[in-house]
Formats: sequence, structure tokens, C-alpha cells
Amino acid sequence: MSERLASAGASISPAERKVAEVVAADRELVAFGTVAEVAARAGASGASVVRLADRLGYAGFRGLQDAVRAEISGRLRPATEKIRRPAPGDLVGALAEAAEASIRGTFASLARDDVDRAVSLLSQRRRRVLVLSGDAGSGVGRQAVTHLSMVRDGVEELGGSAVAVGRLLSRTAEGDVLLCIDLPRHDRWVLDAVGAARARGVLVLAVTDSPLSPLATDAEVVVAVESHDVGPFDSYVAVLAVVEVLVAGVAHRLRSSAAEHLDVLEAVWEETGAIDPE
Repeated sequence: MSERLASAGASISPAERKVAEVVAADRELVAFGTVAEVAARAGASGASVVRLADRLGYAGFRGLQDAVRAEISGRLRPATEKIRRPAPGDLVGALAEAAEASIRGTFASLARDDVDRAVSLLSQRRRRVLVLSGDAGSGVGRQAVTHLSMVRDGVEELGGSAVAVGRLLSRTAEGDVLLCIDLPRHDRWVLDAVGAARARGVLVLAVTDSPLSPLATDAEVVVAVESHDVGPFDSYVAVLAVVEVLVAGVAHRLRSSAAEHLDVLEAVWEETGAIDPE
């Protein structure tokens, strides 16, 4: 579904795009609602809903609805259910294939212009950078914070309590950058934080599953990734790979000042014995 929405994004009409945004943001409404309800949510006509379904390659709204229901039944199935599925005969091979497929698919469709724009914004040292991720992707988000902060100043993780999030957002200025890393199902607080950041004029760089994701609304740059189940959980392998590309791009663009940052860090680590030389 996400791939079809992304592929159709450049060719659909403004009214159909509104419907597509509803499909991307509220799968449950599409799966269990009516044409009229989807149209009302999108602020479009019922005909626009049906036209979008046809354009995506489905047999009208019913075909779209069946596809969304099938996706929900598999993708949003709790881990407690997924873990009860029969294990593949070759566990390592099956999981390796899924992880490799997500990386291959992501890099095959990765727009170089989007990557360049994201790297450019993350490299502008006058812009403060906040990194936001949901609970499932928190490890990837934390690595992004760690590595970006090693090559430039002004990088912080946006998270914690609502009070902590508000405190950090209150110090942002128009033109600062929010790197948001998350896949569906999105934590509600993540969507709220992105909306609050946008309202303050912060530029959003979204690493998510689709250009029509709610995280991507009004985003400056959207980098779409593919994700597959790896065991009972969604894979963040491709997300991590994309984040590594962005960090490497920033390090390359800030090569001189980044090297100075790393030299200082190495000196401090050596003085304090923080890193085991062995």
C-alpha cells in the first residue's frame, strides 16, 4: 500500500492527494468506514475516493478496502500473535532475506536529491537539530543523536515526559531542524511533538514508511524506507541504514570541523581512560 501511494504521489490530483493522506494516516477508517466517511475526512468528494482507488490499481473502493484490511491484519497484528506463527525451517535464512529485502527496496527507491537536502540541513551548524523517535525506533534515534553530536554541536534528543518535550521545543527557533524517525504504528506523543515543532517553524526531516505518512505532512524532506517483519517485530534495519547514510553525509560535508570535534573527543577519552585500547 505504501509503495503504491508513494508511486502515485506525483500524478494524482489535489483532491485525490487529500484522500491519499487519509489512507496513509488512518488505515482503520478506510478498512471499516464508507466512501462517504473517507471523503468527509479528506474534505473531498466520493468520486475522488473511488478515482484514487482505481488509480492505485484496485477494483474501486471495495478493492482498496480489502487491501487495507489485509495489510492491517498482518502489519498491525500484535507481537503476541506474530510470535505464535510457525517458525520457518531456516530461521536465519528467512530473517536474512526479509532484512535484505527491506534494505534493497529502500536504497533502490531512495531519492538522491532528498538525501542531499537532508544532509545539507543537518550540516548547517547555525541550525539546532532535535532527533525524535517513537519507542520502537528509540535505539536508532539515540544512535543518530550520538553520532551527529560527535561531528557537530547543537544536537539533542527530543523525548521524555511532556514537560521535557515542551521545554526543549520552547528553546527552538524558526529554521531549526527536527529529524523524526518512526514507522507505523506511530506513538501518539510523537505525532503531537511533530505538530508542535511545525507550529514553531521547525523544519521536519521525516524518515518513515511513506511520503504520505502523517509525519511527512508539510515536511521539508521525506526519506521513505521499507520495513518487513523480522520475527514478531517490525524491522528497523533499513531505517538504521538510512540514518547511517545521513550521518556519513554530514561528516563528509563538515569534514574539517568534524575532524576537530573527533580529535577533541579522542583526546578526552584517552585522558580519562574511557575507551579500552584493547
